[in-house]
Amino acid sequence: MSSVNVQALVALFLFVLCLVLSRMIVNISSGKWPGGALWVTYLRVLLGFLFAAAITLGMYSFAGIDFLNR
Repeated sequence: MSSVNVQALVALFLFVLCLVLSRMIVNISSGKWPGGALWVTYLRVLLGFLFAAAITLGMYSFAGIDFLNR
C-alpha cells in the first residue's frame, strides 16, 4: 500500500477519533459522565490538535505529498 494511502487512512482515523472525543466532551459537559471544567478544557485542547492533524494529513494526502516519511 502506498504511503500516501496510509496517510489518508491515518487522517480518517484521526477524524473519527475527533468525533468520539467531541461526544465525550458533550457527555461530560451535560453531566452524564463524571468530570469537571478542567477535564473538559483538556479534552477540547486535545480535540483541537487532533482535528488540526487530521486536516493537515488529509490535505497532504489529497495533494499526493508524502508527509509521514519525510
